[in-house]
Amino acid sequence: MSAPVRIADAATVRLLRPGDRVDVIAAPHAPPGGEGGARVVASGARVAEVPRADGDSPDAGALVVLSVPRATAATLAGAGVTSRLAVTVC
Repeated sequence: MSAPVRIADAATVRLLRPGDRVDVIAAPHAPPGGEGGARVVASGARVAEVPRADGDSPDAGALVVLSVPRATAATLAGAGVTSRLAVTVC
């Protein structure tokens, strides 16, 4: 299944190419003065597409399309609402 995911750091997304494998890490938006724990929400996801930037500000992150199982796509969608997402290249 294809899952579009907004990664917080647009510069990191520019390093990705279709076929790369990434882990997606979610860092919850912590309340002021609080700490949130980061967690891996997808392991070894294949980069399917890196859409061209659409003029969003760098603070808005960047979109990447990952090929993942259906359950992982749902997890990514939920994490994207409550957390900032980052990737590490496998």
